[in-house]
Amino acid sequence: MTMELAEAVLQLHPGDPVAIARRELAAGTHLEGGGRDLVVRDTVPHGHKVALADIAAGAEVHKYGMPIGVATRDIAAGEHVHEHNLRSLSRAGLPVDAATGVGATTLPPGPEPPSPIPTFEGIVRPDGRVGTRNYIALLSTVNCSATVVKRIAAAFAVPGALDDHPGVDGVIAITHATGCGLAADGEGLALLRRTLAGYARHPNVAAVLVVGLGCEVNQIAGLTAEFDLPDGVPVAHMTIQELGGSVATVRAGIDHVRALLPLAAAPRSPVPASALTLGLNCGGSDGWSGVTANPVLGAAVDRLVACGGTAILGETPEIHGAERLLTSRATPEVAARLLERIQWWERYAGAEGGSLDNNPSPGNRAGGVTTIEEKSLGAVAKGGSTPLRAVYGYAEPVTETGLVFMDTPGYDPVSVTGIIAGGATVVCFTTGRGSVFGAKPAPSLKLATTTQLYERMPDDMDFNAGAVLDGEATVSELGDRLFEEILAVASGRQTKSEAFGFGDEEFAPWQLGAVM
Repeated sequence: MTMELAEAVLQLHPGDPVAIARRELAAGTHLEGGGRDLVVRDTVPHGHKVALADIAAGAEVHKYGMPIGVATRDIAAGEHVHEHNLRSLSRAGLPVDAATGVGATTLPPGPEPPSPIPTFEGIVRPDGRVGTRNYIALLSTVNCSATVVKRIAAAFAVPGALDDHPGVDGVIAITHATGCGLAADGEGLALLRRTLAGYARHPNVAAVLVVGLGCEVNQIAGLTAEFDLPDGVPVAHMTIQELGGSVATVRAGIDHVRALLPLAAAPRSPVPASALTLGLNCGGSDGWSGVTANPVLGAAVDRLVACGGTAILGETPEIHGAERLLTSRATPEVAARLLERIQWWERYAGAEGGSLDNNPSPGNRAGGVTTIEEKSLGAVAKGGSTPLRAVYGYAEPVTETGLVFMDTPGYDPVSVTGIIAGGATVVCFTTGRGSVFGAKPAPSLKLATTTQLYERMPDDMDFNAGAVLDGEATVSELGDRLFEEILAVASGRQTKSEAFGFGDEEFAPWQLGAVM
């Protein structure tokens, strides 16, 4: 069988010795065109890499024009390039130039703002914060109060329960698996409280009810002291042991929520896109993630930043190997902060007997991603091309506008939890394998990397970035369309994950420190 090279594979950079298979290539297939003539030597799955030229053992292998690994043996042109003949680069962090430090001495100019600035129908809080949804949040201090919190929320999930309160989108249970068995002055408790406080003060939350057990480490008084809630956000709290048990607390909690509902109603009104904070995440990445969905999201991020909005990029282990794409557009101070977090992760992974190359999951590898460098080069594309303005710790409040970075794990629920705690009011989630995900209180838009995925999972995917591969639109054109979709969701349009009911189990704060 003979095929045109350009129809069979996609070479991302002229100097790359590998290309991505546009479809499964059977052994013996003859590829010709573009000055090349080669025979596929073994089956190359869709989205996987095939060698376009001979690669010597020990040579760096490039994709996107940048190194993704080292050949572990001689690779002949036409061979499948994957785990059996490619390994991650051995790296200990990027070198720092002692004379100039890290980062850029001159940042690239930001994009020109459009005129007029686009708007969306947002919910303006009394202190000026702008939400995209309007929830009453029920927070458990500890896992022991989680079931009670869920029972209270369930009372308002039945049909008709909120009919008299059309401005309220729901009553949500924010529960977790920790809150006790940890040091009262340790990092684990501080991180949990910071995350819960971020949800309590989130622009999509109109009112808060905190439910504790009574004897836990994460005491209500210590937790609520960190809320720093703006004026106009009503907050109530109760403990199971003081109220006489679970049933009594559920009854009291329902009464509290009923009292909060009239206070939570809020209308929507036009606000500029600059009021939007967008969270960026990827999950179930495949070989096309860095070609379609992530660059399309990056193009939409550039549009948002041009309007004066904010985008939060996270998943620190998934920028390992692609740091330079961010440090090159950051000040020396911001770049140094980013590298410090990456070096922390290298030490953290090493202390646990692992490496950051353990990050690509079995699904990632089955989809064609071989090394962490390859995954990272695609993942960073979500951040677009504008300057990196700041680096935040996990769940820290984001106050800077433009593109910022938050130090989060690569595990999707934990990462998005931190990003939402930081203030993201909409989340864009790219996937190649078909991750199903949603998070309350922020709506999550799912971007499919291929048309095949979009059509196979129509009840989960919101946006088809595979149109890039199909030749139906450019990355820039799809970026424009996605930006309009983001504004529509921010205005109240339901996403697929919201329609299904995702978000009740996806609150997953990062757990650090000893469990005792």
